[in-house]
Amino acid sequence: MLAIAPALAHHEIAAKFDPSKTKTLAGRVTKLDWANPHVHILMDVQAGTQVTSWAVELEGQLDLERSGWNRDALKPGDAITVQGIVARDGSSQIWGNSVQTAAGRKILAMTPKAIAALLPVPNLPSTPTPRWPDGKPRLGPPPGETGYWARPSSTVLVETGVNVPMDSEGLLRNIADVDKVAPFQRWARDLYELRQRNFLKDDPMFLFCMPPGAVRQFQMPYGNQFVEYKNFGRIYLMAGGGNHEWHFIYLDGRPQTGELRGNDTKPLFYGNARGRWEGDTLVVDSKGFNESFWFTNGGLPHTEQLHLIERFTRTDMNTLKYEVTIDDPGAYTRQWSSSWTLQWVAGEDIPASYCQDNRP
Repeated sequence: MLAIAPALAHHEIAAKFDPSKTKTLAGRVTKLDWANPHVHILMDVQAGTQVTSWAVELEGQLDLERSGWNRDALKPGDAITVQGIVARDGSSQIWGNSVQTAAGRKILAMTPKAIAALLPVPNLPSTPTPRWPDGKPRLGPPPGETGYWARPSSTVLVETGVNVPMDSEGLLRNIADVDKVAPFQRWARDLYELRQRNFLKDDPMFLFCMPPGAVRQFQMPYGNQFVEYKNFGRIYLMAGGGNHEWHFIYLDGRPQTGELRGNDTKPLFYGNARGRWEGDTLVVDSKGFNESFWFTNGGLPHTEQLHLIERFTRTDMNTLKYEVTIDDPGAYTRQWSSSWTLQWVAGEDIPASYCQDNRP
């Protein structure tokens, strides 16, 4: 399977664009559409007497702003040259690998600093874990400081001990590896293969701005933030990016059923989460999920029987170990587990990036 999509894309670019078909366009800008989930340049390209309107898709608004660009980078009438890969459906859309002005200046590309902001930082100092007065680890920032968890060491989900090459969005390098990823029920295996063969084009998070849901939220580029309400026995957990969805993890021993005023007994994107501390590890038991989301990058299926056991261990100031056990007898033949780490991004609030539905 051919998959050479940009490694930091917010969705699988190969789902919409064909990496084997490149094209160069020269024309004039009609509009710079500065909006989520991806920025677009609208341009007119003339060939003889015929003028065709093209849409050039670029990286997300937040990443381009981190790179120093804004909505004033281009104005209507500017002459540009675009090199990229064209849409699979034959429409006049192209993923812009390179955009140049008439003077030959490259614009609207991510800088090395912006790319690095999304990747794990090597050799972070191993300073002590911050703690509450009761001795429990703080999952959020120390008093008077800011920060959040991001830069996951893995953005895909495979069973522990399995080595299957994938890209950052979970697209297999070799479709023959389907059976290695997880202990599938037959129907789940076939659905997973179909999603892979379709280059993940039916991902509801990007088609309809659906929440990433449990597990996947810890694979996303814009991180997560824990706000601990010790006096109320609950943790407020916000997922960065998307629409800043959030849910509560209750530690007060309440039944795992739902709340009549808000999260009722209907299946949820994040389930009904109940937590407890085992030493320095927060153990979160979640069930009551709906089937309206992909619970991980790459399109692994799940059913409403999905039951997750997540373990969060802040091993030092800058490292959060995430472990998850998946128990879904509707989709898998047995329980299975995976794990990775996240890094602390100090001195910053969780990024303000929002999904906008019905975008091209």
